Amino acid sequence: MLKPGEKKLTGKQKAAIVLVALGAETAAKVLPHLSDTEVEELSLEIARLGSVPAEVRQQVITEFYEVCLAQNLALEGGLDHAREMLERAYGPERAQMILEKLIRAMQMLPFDSIKRVHPAQLSTFLQDEHPQTIALVLAYLDPQAAAAVLSSLPPELRPEVAERLATMGSTPPEVIRRVENVLQRKLSSLASQELTAAGGVKSLVEIIQWVDRNTERMIFDYLTDNNPELAEEVRKLMFTFEDLLQLDDRAIQQVLKEVDMKELALALKGASDALKDKIFRNMSERAVNMLKEELEFMGPVRVRDVEEAQQRIVSIVRRMEEAGEIVISRGGEEEMLI
Repeated sequence: MLKPGEKKLTGKQKAAIVLVALGAETAAKVLPHLSDTEVEELSLEIARLGSVPAEVRQQVITEFYEVCLAQNLALEGGLDHAREMLERAYGPERAQMILEKLIRAMQMLPFDSIKRVHPAQLSTFLQDEHPQTIALVLAYLDPQAAAAVLSSLPPELRPEVAERLATMGSTPPEVIRRVENVLQRKLSSLASQELTAAGGVKSLVEIIQWVDRNTERMIFDYLTDNNPELAEEVRKLMFTFEDLLQLDDRAIQQVLKEVDMKELALALKGASDALKDKIFRNMSERAVNMLKEELEFMGPVRVRDVEEAQQRIVSIVRRMEEAGEIVISRGGEEEMLI
């Protein structure tokens, strides 16, 4: 049983209290306007409520009324208009508290279910939408997820979406909700196989192989914090230039046949001594001397150029693996040969 002042109620608990207070008939008319996930979560909260003291119920309903009033005022004339009207009715301090609740609600609710879709899948889903709609969705995504979606859109679409995102003003909540409902219906109607084919771990790995080191670290830090299992799965599929150490001598020799000497020298500028030694061991004495000479006279080079050279060699390794020409041992497991 909830008691006055016992603890701070969550947004879901407050929403459940409001629905109960509205009565079964009115609440039934509200639920169809919510997503399936929201209905499930609110149903669970209602089941957990038990008895709600009259004082608690009145506080929640009053807060609900004030936020609704602020939203209506914002729709009529923007936040500044809402602030002015609320200050006249409640005073500056109370008006500020009401507006903060309104802003939090507007920021947390839109596109909540869409946020759970993988960025690569989301870009495939959104690319046929109007650029303004895409920009609106990106505005409510986490910046990293929004960047991933934007990068995955067709090249000709990216500039217009970026421009609309930059020039977007405040969007009325009712417009956001309408767009969200349309997108949710479309998303639920698509076959999961169709979306999965456009993304997945393999797709993410292929993208990461070509991003700069800083972006790669950011992605792995995020995955490690938010989805450790996925991070480990991606790591098992990832192959970096330094992972050439995992290849046996025969595989190294095969790869070296496909790599230009100057490209290899540039890539080795950023390699560990262990990897350099492994490369040298699998080359003829004459080739090693030529490579060392190339490294010595190369001089300072841009880190970006080194990373791009390494990425091109990694692409050769991955192509050879897919063709069955070499075998890469992943995840610390030994490959079984017969």
